[in-house]
Amino acid sequence: MDRETRRNIRELAYYSSLGLSVALSIFIGLAAGVYLDGYFQTSPWLMFLFLCLGIAAGYRNIALAIRKSRNY
Repeated sequence: MDRETRRNIRELAYYSSLGLSVALSIFIGLAAGVYLDGYFQTSPWLMFLFLCLGIAAGYRNIALAIRKSRNY
């Protein structure tokens, strides 16, 4: 394979894993919030807080992917 084809395949793999990365960051934030709510009996406040942090992390991943694509 030539260099351009390898680069395109690498980019395709990166962008196809982006959806999984966003979903996992949201799920991890939600799970951490639910766990901490059970531990500290603060239901549902920590769940909402960590869910928002997970969503923010997901958007950050998207922003980093956009920035990376503009550098090419």
